[in-house]
Amino acid sequence: MTGLVLTDFRCFARATLTLDARPVVLTGPNGAGKTNVLEALSLLTPGPGLRGARLAELPRRGAPAGARWAVAAAVETPRGAVDIGTGQAEGEGEHRRVVKIDGRVVRGQAALAEAVGALWLTPSMDRMFNDGASSRRRFFDRLVLGFDPGHATQLSAYERVLRERARLLRDGVGDAVWLEAIENTMAAHGVAVAAARRATLRRLAPTMAAGVGPFPGAEATLEGTVEASLDDMPAVDAEARFAEALAASRRHDAEAGGAAVGPHRTNLDVRHRGNGLPAAQCSTGEQKALLIAILLATARLQADERGQAPLLLLDEVAAHLDARHRGALFDALAAIDGQAWMTGTDAAVFAPLGSRAQHFTVQGGMITVGLT
Repeated sequence: MTGLVLTDFRCFARATLTLDARPVVLTGPNGAGKTNVLEALSLLTPGPGLRGARLAELPRRGAPAGARWAVAAAVETPRGAVDIGTGQAEGEGEHRRVVKIDGRVVRGQAALAEAVGALWLTPSMDRMFNDGASSRRRFFDRLVLGFDPGHATQLSAYERVLRERARLLRDGVGDAVWLEAIENTMAAHGVAVAAARRATLRRLAPTMAAGVGPFPGAEATLEGTVEASLDDMPAVDAEARFAEALAASRRHDAEAGGAAVGPHRTNLDVRHRGNGLPAAQCSTGEQKALLIAILLATARLQADERGQAPLLLLDEVAAHLDARHRGALFDALAAIDGQAWMTGTDAAVFAPLGSRAQHFTVQGGMITVGLT
């Protein structure tokens, strides 16, 4: 990324950064807006961003009437320079988000995934392995996007038809033909989602297992009914089995809501290769090291396969690492042919990076070059 402009976004009235390919370090006091910058970058990729915020939360407080938030970036890709922008739509659609690539409005999330990818790690994710399966599933789906941009479209379509089926069952719609058509559509998208996950895990497995310096190797498996079906049969047969399971569970699903089976219930199980323990049984520090190792492995593989590593958005990532792990992380980030963004309150923590990184200070709704 060579440039970033924020307009009336969160705490920033206007912020402009000119960049090169080196890692970016943002330091400043708590509440200064460092994470807001990472959130802005995450909105240039499919999905609701690293905070999952509602659009109403994004405009700057105190902005003039009629002002609209916007994020714009200049990105270097293997296909050349690309300008990407997103922001609040105008007129009747002001409560939705519009996306532009090279000045043209685009629809669908796959175009964003083609242009730029991003992976992130925030403090709230440090105990992801102890949370419910949904957080691990979202984490892994973001890894998948870096290898299969169309995954965003399939996932969105699956979630949309999942909600539609749940609504029909809740409302007592008994039209079997209608329900069968919806379930067949749901099965087609669901198998595509599961297949993309399996393909990504196969590609990632050797790189994840190797680890990175002091960061441990990881072994991962996908635990889901649809993924398991694809172990034993072609996709077309897996679709038929999934559709049959949906039809058989209509009464249960009408009472419980949602759907009892499907890739929306898949779990990502991760084990620490060094000690053989499930990630959930590892210490907090070991869990964070596993997450960092998985992100670094994914970034390296994407760089090798696509010729472009994702943006790595690492919020407060170094704060609780010892000097050995910090040094290894900084070396790995400097070596990846991509751009990493790191935040922290203590500029001294990032001193070992020296001129290998670009340093900025964030304070009072302003971003300035250099450290304070």
